[in-house]
Amino acid sequence: MNTPVLQASSIALGYRQPEGLRRILENFDLRLQPGEIVTLLGPSGVGKSSLLRVLAGLQAPLEGEVRLFGEALAGPHPRVAVAFQDPSLLPWLNLEHNVAFGLDFKHQPKRGAAERDALVDQAIAAVGLQQARGRYPAELSGGMAQRTALARCLAREPHVLLLDEPFGALDEVTRADMQQLLLRIVRERQTAAVLITHDIDEALLLSERILLLGGTPAHALGEWHVDLPQPREELVDELGQLRIDILKTLRRASRSHDSHTRSAGDLPCATTATTPFTRAATSSS
Repeated sequence: MNTPVLQASSIALGYRQPEGLRRILENFDLRLQPGEIVTLLGPSGVGKSSLLRVLAGLQAPLEGEVRLFGEALAGPHPRVAVAFQDPSLLPWLNLEHNVAFGLDFKHQPKRGAAERDALVDQAIAAVGLQQARGRYPAELSGGMAQRTALARCLAREPHVLLLDEPFGALDEVTRADMQQLLLRIVRERQTAAVLITHDIDEALLLSERILLLGGTPAHALGEWHVDLPQPREELVDELGQLRIDILKTLRRASRSHDSHTRSAGDLPCATTATTPFTRAATSSS
């Protein structure tokens, strides 16, 4: 088997409460290959976003480790880029400068101004926003803002893209366009990607593998390999049975999670009283 670009082993997440440690997720493993899209599905509250932060080196796990090309990931890495549902563009910078933002930070590879400019130009072209490079965030549509956030990731030449519901707030047409853009970027650049979504259809259209998280503590309840060619929009019959299987498992996981939450808490405001409990992470940013 090829060496994975990103590998997570025995990851556990938890929070400290007055009653003791509450484990949110445990025994999570992942081997991510170049050019592969893996989607994480699961009910709200199972730690998907926190897990993505661990994979990015932004948060240390309670247990386990993450490796990038075989080396332990102890903090943010210049070859790992993260995109969230909120594009988080800086309103006082135009599109071009938002894409370039951070390329000269100390944890980034040393590059001259001409090389940085070339990376920004290529990233803006990759998302089709050459004509809007001088616009400010207030002048961008939702889809253009998400393209800008994706271009900011691409300018860093990432080996791994971590995507936390990046298309969730977009209309159906714009969302479909962004999905196709992601597929093209992964295909052309052989970037590996982990996508969080609540949309089973999105997972089926984009992913090589789908991992379902659930239970209490959360863990991987199932894994589905989607060995179908792109594009998949017309493969209704082939995707239908997979969708039914995932949906049934997801519903069982949601009922189990909700039942455990009701029985365990009758702790009023338990979620607002918790604080993250992790090993201290070292940041290089």
